Amino acid sequence: MDRVTKGYQFYVMVDEIDPRVAIIIRTKDRPDFLRRALASVANQVFQNWEAVIVNDGGDPQEVDTVIAELDSELRPRFRHIVHESPLGRWPSANAGVTATSAPLVVLHDDDDSWHPEFLEETVAYLSRNPDEYGVATRIEVLLEEERDGVLVTYDRYVLESHNEEIFLTDLLRFNRFVPIGFLYRRSLHKRIGMYDESLPAAGDWAFNLAAVSLQPIRYVSDRPLAYWHQRPHVRGVLGNSVHAATADHSFADRAFRDMELREYIQKYGLGLPLFVSSATATAEKTIGDLTAQLEQLRGQFDQLSSQYERLAAQNDALLGRQDQVIGQNDLILHNLSRTMDTRIRGWVVRQKLRLKRLKG
Repeated sequence: MDRVTKGYQFYVMVDEIDPRVAIIIRTKDRPDFLRRALASVANQVFQNWEAVIVNDGGDPQEVDTVIAELDSELRPRFRHIVHESPLGRWPSANAGVTATSAPLVVLHDDDDSWHPEFLEETVAYLSRNPDEYGVATRIEVLLEEERDGVLVTYDRYVLESHNEEIFLTDLLRFNRFVPIGFLYRRSLHKRIGMYDESLPAAGDWAFNLAAVSLQPIRYVSDRPLAYWHQRPHVRGVLGNSVHAATADHSFADRAFRDMELREYIQKYGLGLPLFVSSATATAEKTIGDLTAQLEQLRGQFDQLSSQYERLAAQNDALLGRQDQVIGQNDLILHNLSRTMDTRIRGWVVRQKLRLKRLKG
């Protein structure tokens, strides 16, 4: 394979193909995860794709080794772009997008995976719906951890299973779907631009917001076809950014909202944001006051509960003593009854003896 340099390095495919889907895989020093991701791509039922692996400052030899393990027929369809020093998540995503030409695009993180029918169903959906920019699949979150050197899935759930489709009102609060479950048309970049390279994280959320602002994004079906692998307790290079880089996500959330607010103010002025800010402050104070009242009521309830438990204990003690007294009374009545019976029986016997003496 010929190596070409233009700000980064990549392999040129030997065989000319006319791919329908461009798969962008970003990676850095995670060959085991990458191996699983490439197997997920190779096992797709739909095979008209090209794949670009963007190595953001990692060891190129590790990636070359993983590619070399693929089937010889598939190997030429994977290109390897090497950033000699890390550029970040979203410059890497954009490098992959611009290095491909297929009309459909999807980002496949190196630690995620697909159901074999992911591409088949999503490509078919967009073929049936030419006016839609993209389609999402249900995403199953797989929680995994290492046990004896092997990654084991210990829990799983379907992301946003309660929502019928991806609504803009929900997306305004936080991201509702991640790249592994979203196939979209390349023309979407012409409408809304590339991924925002200024954000350290959450570039997919900014991109998704812009996309959903144009039109709804629907689910292709209720069947999970994409798997978001998470390792909540792992930090460092093997962790998920949503857990291992929470500071990046927090900053990106605030930075993106600030950028959009600034752009709005430049167009329409400070009036509405100032009003909303004041209303928000009032609402926060009201919520704070209600929370304080609720805590006070909770304290009173706890106090009443303690008093009730104390009274209940006293009542139980009184009932116990009452049962004891009743038991003693029963015993006295029983003994009295026996005593009275004995006296009556003695009186009867004595009367019989008297009568017998009189007769004799």
